[in-house]
Amino acid sequence: MLHYALVFLVIAIIAALLGFTGIAGTAAGIAKILFVIFLILAVIAFFRRAS
Repeated sequence: MLHYALVFLVIAIIAALLGFTGIAGTAAGIAKILFVIFLILAVIAFFRRAS
């Protein structure tokens, strides 16, 4: 999940540098969503191992 978030972040940066603001915004939004999902799953996994 984190890997895909980083991939979309790189796509957003490259698209922004090339002037494709719509694609960059969409890719950045997807990267944010994937990162939040990763954080939620990581916290759940951490608490399951701790107990």
